[in-house]
Amino acid sequence: MSNLKNILEAKLMDVSKKSKFLRRIFRFLLLTKKKIEYSKYKRKYDIEDNTILFETFGGRNYSCSPKAIYEEMLNMPEFEKYTFVWAFKEIDKHEIKKDERTIVVQSGSKDYYKYCSIAKYWIVNSIMSEHVTKKPGQVYIQCWHGTPLKKLRYDIEVEGSALNSIKEIRKRNDADAKKFDYFISPSEFCTKVFTSGFNLKALGKEKIIIEEGYPRNDALFHYTDEYVNNLKDKLGIPKDKKIILYAPTFRDNQHTSGVGYTYSLNIDFDRLKEKLSKDYVVLFRTHYFVANAFDFEKYKGFIFNMSDYDDVNDCYILSDMIITDYSSVFFDYANLKRPMLFYMYDLDEYKDNLRGFYLDLKELPGPIVKTQEELEYEILNIGKYEERYKEKYEAFNAKFNYLDDGKCSKKVIKKIINI
Repeated sequence: MSNLKNILEAKLMDVSKKSKFLRRIFRFLLLTKKKIEYSKYKRKYDIEDNTILFETFGGRNYSCSPKAIYEEMLNMPEFEKYTFVWAFKEIDKHEIKKDERTIVVQSGSKDYYKYCSIAKYWIVNSIMSEHVTKKPGQVYIQCWHGTPLKKLRYDIEVEGSALNSIKEIRKRNDADAKKFDYFISPSEFCTKVFTSGFNLKALGKEKIIIEEGYPRNDALFHYTDEYVNNLKDKLGIPKDKKIILYAPTFRDNQHTSGVGYTYSLNIDFDRLKEKLSKDYVVLFRTHYFVANAFDFEKYKGFIFNMSDYDDVNDCYILSDMIITDYSSVFFDYANLKRPMLFYMYDLDEYKDNLRGFYLDLKELPGPIVKTQEELEYEILNIGKYEERYKEKYEAFNAKFNYLDDGKCSKKVIKKIINI
């Protein structure tokens, strides 16, 4: 039955990509059905003021600002009598820090909808399901999941997505953003971007921003050498080699029905292994949308699959440098003041036909490379990085990360909950 369902969903997805009209019909019918089902839970359960629901990336991970806020709450006496509910797609997959106050439910299950109806507070970092609507008195805290380089929602100006037109993106945004009560921002730059990208001013929501830094980055200020060594032991990463984190984002126009957003690799790992494996290993972490198959066994001992690893902060802490493209990971990584390389082989296509950017790429505190040869050169000459990018790095952090100090979770908590 499950395979039949997947096949049918893939067929519907194919039809949806070819016909906007049919896509709108499918989505309307499905949304109406789900709204009717969820309304039963809203009527059945009353709000409990001391219950908080947490979810990251639609239940895919135990990470990001919801995790940081939750773990801070565990240590605060003000939350001694609270109930914490975490929602995951796979409930046994995550190493969640918990105690007797914590309940774990499966995203999209009956228990999930029960606690969506009960929880006074929803603390999430991505879009909430459109059919999960708030009751009067419920509080929706949107943490989001990074400082954006590429344009978001209302600011997207090109029809580059495989699944959604600009009109559809904006309509879906408004359905979500109308529910926001708070929106966490790490900087003045982000406040402006989030206000425009999420259409907050037009929705009467421009005053909901909490500009106190990113809770998700607190861990980057508190790790120890012992913690790093334990991670290496746990993951089988050699302690005598330097570590490269490779973290590319997905492409909006690369989507396979029944699979999800994909990523066509434009990097020759055979060459990298030949040139670097004596001194380096690679942590390969794809965006959570990415579902491409990759033969990790072929590169065993050189490339480590971190795509399903819950918290990207551990990847940051472990690595000596990062290679990315248009992902927002480098904003957070900059708190560590370590080298960053930008492998943007499709820069012109991405900039002009997919998303566009919020900042001038000249501000990036690292080299932009477009070919395998340039990438290899920069890795092998990383020793010259600091003298080349010291001033740019300082200016970058002064603009984007000046509020991150390892104490953001507590500051945000005091703004969102009356304690």
